[in-house]
Amino acid sequence: MSENPLVAGTSEPDERVLEAALRPKNLHDFVGQQRVREQLSLVLEAARIRERTSDHVLLSGPPGLGKTTLAMIVAAEMNAPLRISSGPAIQHAGDLAAILSSLAEGEVLFLDEIHRMSRPAEEMLYMAMEDFRVDIVVGKGAGATAIPLELPPFTLVGATTRAGLLPGPLRDRFGFTGHLEFYSISELELVLRRSAMLMDLKVNSAGFTEIASRSRGTPRIANRLLRRVRDWALVHRNEHIDATLASRALDMYEVDARGLDRLDRSVLHALCTKFGGGPVGLSTLAIAVGEETETVETVAEPFLVREGLLGRTPRGRIAMPDAWIHLGLTPPEDMPLGPGTAPTPSSSFDDEQ
Repeated sequence: MSENPLVAGTSEPDERVLEAALRPKNLHDFVGQQRVREQLSLVLEAARIRERTSDHVLLSGPPGLGKTTLAMIVAAEMNAPLRISSGPAIQHAGDLAAILSSLAEGEVLFLDEIHRMSRPAEEMLYMAMEDFRVDIVVGKGAGATAIPLELPPFTLVGATTRAGLLPGPLRDRFGFTGHLEFYSISELELVLRRSAMLMDLKVNSAGFTEIASRSRGTPRIANRLLRRVRDWALVHRNEHIDATLASRALDMYEVDARGLDRLDRSVLHALCTKFGGGPVGLSTLAIAVGEETETVETVAEPFLVREGLLGRTPRGRIAMPDAWIHLGLTPPEDMPLGPGTAPTPSSSFDDEQ
């Protein structure tokens, strides 16, 4: 089984094309993340005044909040070309050297999932970011020779969903670090209004609110749900989208009023009905819902924990009181958490203790 594509972190090729068309082209059009926008605007304006390349920029936060869009905006605001690559694609120092040596002066290099670069490539990137040079090693052993290669000034924009995995020396070389937060419903409504205008859709305020409330605080998901509601309205010959129509469309796609999809509800239902609310180990829970452990941990669990529906404890996963209420189930009489089962979201622990 695979996760619901409506709330997954990845996109199909045609979805990515449409997402690109909906991306804002400048900071003025970018909705939400006000503090990051203001800080980044200041950094870019100062670079333009000094007629220099901007400081390197690190953007962190969950998927779908606009890190790639902001990287594109940095290039557009600096009137510079943009080169896009990713950490997993750079597994050798030679891969990075090839990219860096082909950069033009002032070019913006965007590295997505930068925390997944190989260690040799990271070490080469240190010198490139700080001194705009790299040493190319020719030969092996005692006969190896390092040939210095000067690089034109460039701006690196790194994006990561797991900033804690970045080594300190790399993180410290970024002149600006911005962390993107989940969006509020009102901010998502602004995102949806802009997208609906570009897609020439007629949606009333209640319709925007209905879609935004099911979007997990993520613009990428909000735009994806809007497109599915558009498809439903088109097939059913509805020109105007309201809350009722949006609700019916998203119910058909198994996205409920709180934003939970089939996988989320399956995890909660199994936890409550098969394991009495837990605690239960992650791998056991994944087997119960017929999914891979990684899928449950990376796709469903973060949202369920953030919503207060699932708790992580030293003994395993537990269903929180809201989970029982959301599923319409009666919680056990001893539902109050004891000292040994208090949720500790930030702790790491053995899955099957």
